[in-house]
Amino acid sequence: MQESWVWMCVVAVFLGTAPQLAAFIQFLLVGVHGVRNHYARCAPVRRRVAVLIPAWNEGLVIDNTIEHMMSLDYPRDALRVYVIDDASTDQTPQVAREAALRYPGTVFHLRREKGGQGKAHTLNYGLAHVLDDDWMEAVLITDADVVFSRDALTKMVRHLADPEVGAVTAYIKEGSAPGGFVSRSIAFEYITAQAASRRAQNVMGVMACVAGGAQLHSRENLIAIGGAIDTSTLAEDTYTTFLTELRGRRALFDGNAIVWAEEPDALSSLWKQRLRWARGNLQLTWAFRHAWFRPFSHRGIGGWMFGLIWFATVLTPILMLLAMAACLTLLLLHHGWAWRAFHLLWLINAFVYLFVLLFSCLIDPFTARRAWLEGILFPGLVSLGLMALSIFPDRPYYLINSFPTLHQAWDWRAAVVVLLYAWVGGCMVAGWGLYRLERAGAPPWLVRPLLAVVGYGPVLCAVSFAAYVAELRGAERSWDKTVKIGRVRQLE
Repeated sequence: MQESWVWMCVVAVFLGTAPQLAAFIQFLLVGVHGVRNHYARCAPVRRRVAVLIPAWNEGLVIDNTIEHMMSLDYPRDALRVYVIDDASTDQTPQVAREAALRYPGTVFHLRREKGGQGKAHTLNYGLAHVLDDDWMEAVLITDADVVFSRDALTKMVRHLADPEVGAVTAYIKEGSAPGGFVSRSIAFEYITAQAASRRAQNVMGVMACVAGGAQLHSRENLIAIGGAIDTSTLAEDTYTTFLTELRGRRALFDGNAIVWAEEPDALSSLWKQRLRWARGNLQLTWAFRHAWFRPFSHRGIGGWMFGLIWFATVLTPILMLLAMAACLTLLLLHHGWAWRAFHLLWLINAFVYLFVLLFSCLIDPFTARRAWLEGILFPGLVSLGLMALSIFPDRPYYLINSFPTLHQAWDWRAAVVVLLYAWVGGCMVAGWGLYRLERAGAPPWLVRPLLAVVGYGPVLCAVSFAAYVAELRGAERSWDKTVKIGRVRQLE
């Protein structure tokens, strides 16, 4: 009986490495993107593009976004910008009207007198307007703080030369200036979550999300998916992406089309933003439950590889807690197997961490130079220490062997061992504690060093677990906007 429990725990520990292995697979696929991509089917086409910018109290940033849109390397007569004012109470209406006067026939101010329903409702107000006019051939949906590089739209539109393509997204880079520890951590995260993962998804033939800050849709695709954005989830961009692909059109990522966005530099703001994203992904996972792991499907949403990668990511907090429970159970049942499982867990973490870190520096050298420290500290100093112990295992082996049985007296070494074995899941508790500490008013000079110890990655996992709790409680699905203050710059 005990032997069965031991093997079950070993399997559970190995399952805890699924998110790391999923990341490793995606980075391997990035290497294939150089020969398996969509560029050969691109052409320098021109499409009449309607740009939709949902805006609720965006007076600090909207004018900068409009001006950058007007400076794009794109034919002026093929570009119209619509600021969809969601009943703003600040200077947003005035700024939008002044821009419309500066650029008559190109910039338009659309105002909803009754707002506050969220981004999707605001976008649908603008979509109804542009779809009612035959002028529009493609729609670019962006955010009020996003700044496009001059050639970004041209590079995105070229993919629409292929009639099989319904949607295209760009590489959204963190562009806060000056940036802090949190925003630079986001900058490095975006190499892995966008520059790498979405290239891998191009290779797989399926895109998880056409990012909400830079999503280009053909008119035909918008009509095919119903002519409106879904309002039932908090992940309207991912929902639209899935619909695009299930309706038979491709969604693509162009890593050479660069746009810049202002991201949070406080844990409280980050938590609010990512909680919305994580809840949206859970809602979407259930909404498209019929699409997962379709028989005989090797590509697209129903493909096995994409499904395994998706669920390895969505279920990361559960897998981490399962691995923690298994490690601690093994510690009580069998010292030898406990050490082997613990060693394997952190050895795999160390290998994937080093591989991803070095590959990320090759994918985006500029961001790597800007956020190299945050990239190194991404998992936190404690996790880095455990990785080092897995690579040089002699010292901890003697510590593990000193762990007492249930019938022996426990000492400080036993407490240290328990903490080490519990860290794979306990780091999420530490991440949540940092968020609560900042919410309680702790100064940055205290929170930032502790964040380096705990890790930015564990904070993201804690947010994902909080999303489970919010969904199980049936929390209100309200759009909790992330406040932007105009710190975004083109940094290259």
